[in-house]
Amino acid sequence: MKLRCLLIDDEPQALQVLASYITSINGLEIAGQCRNAIEALDVLKRQAVDVMFLDIKMPRIIGTDFLRNLSHPPKVIFVTAYREYAVDGFELDAVDYLVKPVSFERFFKSIARLNRQMGEDVSAPAVIEASGGPTFIYLKVDRDMKKVFIPEILYIEGWKDYVRVFCRDGTDLLAKQSISAMENLLSEHKFIRTHRSFIVSLDTISGYNGVSVMIGKVEIPIGRLYKMAVMERLQG
Repeated sequence: MKLRCLLIDDEPQALQVLASYITSINGLEIAGQCRNAIEALDVLKRQAVDVMFLDIKMPRIIGTDFLRNLSHPPKVIFVTAYREYAVDGFELDAVDYLVKPVSFERFFKSIARLNRQMGEDVSAPAVIEASGGPTFIYLKVDRDMKKVFIPEILYIEGWKDYVRVFCRDGTDLLAKQSISAMENLLSEHKFIRTHRSFIVSLDTISGYNGVSVMIGKVEIPIGRLYKMAVMERLQG
């Protein structure tokens, strides 16, 4: 059964980011999106909600006061730009307190914590299936969440806490994400990790040998620890 999520934030962009994160995880669904506590109260009266993603500084009623006035509140994860309310948040038994901008990796840790508290399995790769179209993921680039269509990715190179994603159109982007997290994001798609620092799209490989794969004129190394799995995948 999916956990029903209510998103409450007066910033449209913040709602959009949260919605994209939630729809990327099997086991979660959006029960509603509200711009203030009054709208949220109306949703709570009409339907069951398992968890609220609640901003704090909002018009008319701030998030902490709204939560205090609910007689039977659902689980809550605060999502705010203000660190100074963290103590209040945890005194209200919040599952977590997320400070904007929130990366998907940090969001996913929060969902794992929610998962443990509720005894649900809501974990899944952060891949979004666009209705009737190609799949895509959101990656944090500078301060923005950038949509990247998976079929456009040629290969990915790890740079410590970042990855550089190289695309078919010749562009590349530097995203705040670990390469291991990217491997998980793409686990249900035709990608393979060839090296501790590289992930490649199987569909774009134009040739290979015992030490590397070729994507056009680009040579991607095959690491010793990955060689057996790579060869099995390429030859199978």
